[in-house]
Amino acid sequence: MREYVAALKRDIMKLTKYTDYAMRVLFFLATKPSGQGTVSEVAETYKISRNHLVKVVQNLVKFGYVESTKGRGGGMKLAQDSSKIVLGQVVRKMEPDMHLIDCIGCEVARVCKLPGPLHKAISAFIHVLDEYSLSDIVNSSEGITDLLHSN
Repeated sequence: MREYVAALKRDIMKLTKYTDYAMRVLFFLATKPSGQGTVSEVAETYKISRNHLVKVVQNLVKFGYVESTKGRGGGMKLAQDSSKIVLGQVVRKMEPDMHLIDCIGCEVARVCKLPGPLHKAISAFIHVLDEYSLSDIVNSSEGITDLLHSN
């Protein structure tokens, strides 16, 4: 039981790297003076895998947060004003399965009431993120542009 509680504490309200990377791409583009960047630039800036970012960017394009162009002079940019990109919506799109625990196969699942409060916690978490746009975060993060684009 102690291991179960420790695992639960460790996993509560933790976004996947996929969503983390999506947020990083959005922050990078929102602070880029030219407004346009490349996957390689983002990967180099954050020291993360370019291959992982390609998949993330594909979904950001699919969901309408980013536009991309191929070829010489190509790259990506925000598809809409950063004030219109609501963080809760981004998380919902990037984390379609936000189950905090997996009850499948659990011996007490049929009588356990834990999923109810966890669902409420997820809803509260997303509701708070719905109060912030990408612009809100970027504009209140003093020095973020210099940190991301000082190369």
